[in-house]
Amino acid sequence: MKEKLVLIGNGMAGVRTLEELLKIAPEKYDITVFGAEPYGNYNRIMLSPVLAGEKTVDDIMLNDEQWYIDNDISLYKGKSVTEIDRVNKKVVAEDGTTADYDRLLLATGSNPFMIPVPGKDKDGVIAFRDIYDVDTMLQASKDYKKAVVIGGGLLGLEAANGLMKQGMDVTVVHLLDSLMERQLDKPASSLLKASLEERGMKFLMEAATEEIIGNGRVQGVRFKDGTEVEADLVVMGVGIVPNTGLAKATGLHCERGVVVNDVMQTFDPAIYAVGECAQHRGIAYGLVAPLFEQGKVAANQLAGLGYAYYQGSVTSTKLKVTGIDLFSAGDFNEEQGDEVISLQDQAAGTYKKLVLKDDRIKGAVLYGDTIDGTWYFQLMREETSIADFRKTILFGQHDLGDAGHGDETRVMALSDDAEICGCNGVCKGDIVNAISKHGLFTLEDVRARTKASSSCGSCTGLVEALLASTVGEGYDASPNKQAMCKCTEYSHDEVIAAIKQNELKSIPAVREFLEWKTPDGCAACRPALNYYLLARWPEEYQDDAQSRFINERAHGNIQKDGTYSVVPRMFGGLVKPNELRAIADVCDKYDVPEMKVTGGQRIDLFGVKKEDLPPMWKDLTDAGFVSGHAYGKAMRTVKTCAGKTWCRFGTQNSTGLGVQLEELTWGSWMPHKFKLAVSGCPRNCAEATIKDFGVVCVDSGYELHVGGNGGIKVRVTDLLTKVDTEEEVLEYCGAFTQMYREEAHYLERTAPWVERVGLTSIKKRLLDDETERKALYERFIIGQKVSQVDPWKARAEGEAAHEFTPLKIA
Repeated sequence: MKEKLVLIGNGMAGVRTLEELLKIAPEKYDITVFGAEPYGNYNRIMLSPVLAGEKTVDDIMLNDEQWYIDNDISLYKGKSVTEIDRVNKKVVAEDGTTADYDRLLLATGSNPFMIPVPGKDKDGVIAFRDIYDVDTMLQASKDYKKAVVIGGGLLGLEAANGLMKQGMDVTVVHLLDSLMERQLDKPASSLLKASLEERGMKFLMEAATEEIIGNGRVQGVRFKDGTEVEADLVVMGVGIVPNTGLAKATGLHCERGVVVNDVMQTFDPAIYAVGECAQHRGIAYGLVAPLFEQGKVAANQLAGLGYAYYQGSVTSTKLKVTGIDLFSAGDFNEEQGDEVISLQDQAAGTYKKLVLKDDRIKGAVLYGDTIDGTWYFQLMREETSIADFRKTILFGQHDLGDAGHGDETRVMALSDDAEICGCNGVCKGDIVNAISKHGLFTLEDVRARTKASSSCGSCTGLVEALLASTVGEGYDASPNKQAMCKCTEYSHDEVIAAIKQNELKSIPAVREFLEWKTPDGCAACRPALNYYLLARWPEEYQDDAQSRFINERAHGNIQKDGTYSVVPRMFGGLVKPNELRAIADVCDKYDVPEMKVTGGQRIDLFGVKKEDLPPMWKDLTDAGFVSGHAYGKAMRTVKTCAGKTWCRFGTQNSTGLGVQLEELTWGSWMPHKFKLAVSGCPRNCAEATIKDFGVVCVDSGYELHVGGNGGIKVRVTDLLTKVDTEEEVLEYCGAFTQMYREEAHYLERTAPWVERVGLTSIKKRLLDDETERKALYERFIIGQKVSQVDPWKARAEGEAAHEFTPLKIA
């Protein structure tokens, strides 16, 4: 027989708990839900757009009545529970309706705080908490003109904005001298106030309400300094108080909220509590994200699994107040011993502030430009040292991929576990996987599938950017620093370590040892495992072509029309006349519609049919070319300048050194694309300081630079060291490359990898430990003996012929 579960409170936290429970134990309980309001579960955060006339109640409904029917849940809407009989395990509603329970879940939420002043019970004085309040305000906006909102926090400002959009003259009254003091510091608050005033919102700051005046209905508000302001409507937006009345009446231990332990259990082991009514380790949370985290833990315990624990939440706040983007996290008001770095552009309306302690982020406030908030929050949560990039951290994350996609590329640079939707706890990987797996093409599709952007809406821009990047061409997934994918609980680092320490030398062996959840893996883990095994065991592991992306299987870049581009390798950018003639002959022979010189000093042949690839490769290999690997997560090119051979400014033979570097590194598979350059002098014509590994020649030797990126927003390299000889350049290049190959996450560029592990750590191992440097270099050379086999030549001779044979239509 099924056990009986009763939920008191039909709000977001309680119903999210049921959703999580139904995912993992759909047949365990007969579920009954009591809700005080006459609706299904709606998105309380989105009441502001309903007030502003931008959405309807139907638009913000998360679980309509059909959802309860579909999941065999008995819903008693519009019925408040007034009694819990803990002895007989029964609840009683105000109309006498009863329900027995084996487990009881309290999710009674919170009540609006009404400041205790004379007149607070007059007609026209209202809170901003539910649909009834919104309906009341909408009706008042039709009948009256002057509104006063008491409270300059998020709730009060959203109410004021909605009433303004309904045509009312609105004054915001705030007790303190700055708005949203819990989310913003004073400079950001000042920017917000100025912007809102430009839109017509009025403010009375440091104003203490003494009385709400009027005969029967409100007519104004009087302050302690004797001044008054007219009002036909007064909205209390000063905060919330956990709704503990029912819990106290039944004898449960309560303080500010209903006290729960780390499994969301109250002092009665049969009763759990989640949401705004619950108090965990002395904290009652009011943000949605922690409440949903609590819901996952409660669902895990109710399902009888027992392995999830709630240990509190590190919260960040992404908001959109009347169209203005805001972000805050942590302790953003500095204390003694803290450091502050900030950036403000008054004209552009942007402000960034980071509070640091021992080179770690304690808190952050962003105003206007908030796209880097998720990155800062991740650095703060993981306590990452920013010592190596603190000079540039305010300018945002550096690994921005290919140029030309603006914010779309910036959000794609985030790791898969970066939280995009704080309200619903939805990470970037969840959104991207949903878009790819389910063929989603619109914002509404993404909201319906993942719930990202369906709550407060402040992350809508990020979700739209992910959608644009994923649906568009050129998408590269980013590494997940938590679970590698849905098939495992292990992280990338844990998988890499397991492969090394346990000498796992095949994909099935890894899956078996780490108890993979799916027998064949998925599109995320198969190419990653294939790469990790290839990097660790180059002489023993057999590359699995079916675990590679199509470009790497076909050894050419697939284009938007289904044809391919072919890039022959030109070592160091050098080419001979007979080689140019061979390329021209190939283009004529195979009707190549377009040739282009690339930024990496190569020639790209566009529009090649797939079936023409092997014979074209034969002609090119006969002419002495090998694959340029322009299609792969591999070493791409070594860009060079003329150097001292021809250039009067050149200090060293940069072209010759570039050829040596390319001969050393070509064919090497990498976590992501990898580019090198050698500039013959500090004028840096080869752009060595925005490459993964760059060499700048000087009179006394060679400067070695690492971790550069030349996408939409350039990340300049970090100086690794300076050496005296070309032999040292080759050794350091091989050692750095091998460290990156062995330790970076699959699909992680060197720029974020260097920032993640820290330049100091890399220097310690490469500069201070000669033994380790030489061992890394030796392992790189061993790997290259296997890798430097031209895939074009092999396929021209018939290998993997099935990849290039067109299907015949009968």
